[in-house]
Amino acid sequence: MDQPFQALHFNSGAIMKNRVMLAPMTNCQSHEDGRLSDDEYQWLTMRARGGFGLTMTCASHVQAIGQGFPGQLGCFSDDHLEGLARLAAGIRAENSLAVVQLHHAGMRSPSELVGEAPVCPSDHAESGARGLTPDEVEQLKEDFIAAAQRAEKAGFDGVELHGAHGYIICQFLSPEYNRRTDKYGGSLQNRARLLLDIIAGVRARCDAGFLLGVRLSPERFGLRLDEIRELAQRLMSDGLIDFLDMSLWDSFKEPEEDVFKGRQLLEYFTEMDRGHVKIGTAGKISTPGDIRRCMEAGVDFVSLGRVAILHHDFPNQVLDNPGFEPVKIPVSPEYLRSQGLGTAFVDYMSSWSGFVGE
Repeated sequence: MDQPFQALHFNSGAIMKNRVMLAPMTNCQSHEDGRLSDDEYQWLTMRARGGFGLTMTCASHVQAIGQGFPGQLGCFSDDHLEGLARLAAGIRAENSLAVVQLHHAGMRSPSELVGEAPVCPSDHAESGARGLTPDEVEQLKEDFIAAAQRAEKAGFDGVELHGAHGYIICQFLSPEYNRRTDKYGGSLQNRARLLLDIIAGVRARCDAGFLLGVRLSPERFGLRLDEIRELAQRLMSDGLIDFLDMSLWDSFKEPEEDVFKGRQLLEYFTEMDRGHVKIGTAGKISTPGDIRRCMEAGVDFVSLGRVAILHHDFPNQVLDNPGFEPVKIPVSPEYLRSQGLGTAFVDYMSSWSGFVGE
């Protein structure tokens, strides 16, 4: 288990003390206006103290209309700066890199939460979302870049752009949801333009040492594996990002598309020429053995979710005992509170089948 606890050097100059990231996780704990709460501060700083080399926030929305869930941490206003600065300082004090995941839910923004119809690359009848105007796409791009600048001003080491899970960047990438006929629709190059322009803007307007990552998922939401592979290779070849965070739901599964079956989905990305870009995976990594399998598959880091909820100090536990066995679910609400989850987060986890018991 030596490799997961070796330092990882990013091209921007940031150093992660080990190969274990805290995955960005919905937790519903912050205030209605997006300001940081004490509960969210405790949840994240406990993970930094517990040994995670990089501690990432939940998805943090860059526009008010892009909110995806109640109690979401915001990054769309300078009103959020005080809390963001407190959080960045608290994470960094524990020798963990502090990163904000920048997000916009697009058509997945509940209208009852944002107070109007959600937005999408194109009109979407099922969700009631309306297509963005060309000017609104430009504003969306600007707001992602401005949010990165805001995170840097708050003292964060970097940001991750959420391009996965059917949220707005992913919606632009999807030929199913993106039916635009302007420069942001049609070819993969056009559908990827929003993401590529945001990356270029962050690099132009943030410090050279500011860490920049992208999260992608290669399946569902109308995505095609061949196109996401092409995009991933473009991102790595361009060399403007520091890391690519592949969210696979299951890091050990085969692809869903028949033509790609017979190999592990993850291998389609680890085999690429990644240059100086680091690549990681998230999805059903719950034990030291799972981490070992991912490392053997060629990733540079792993991103942990559920097991990080169950054990705030999972990296430290594994470092002390390579045979560490996580607690079995269901767990009690009291146990989760002992691991730094506030009431809203415990309630949210109760909606996960089999996770919380009496």
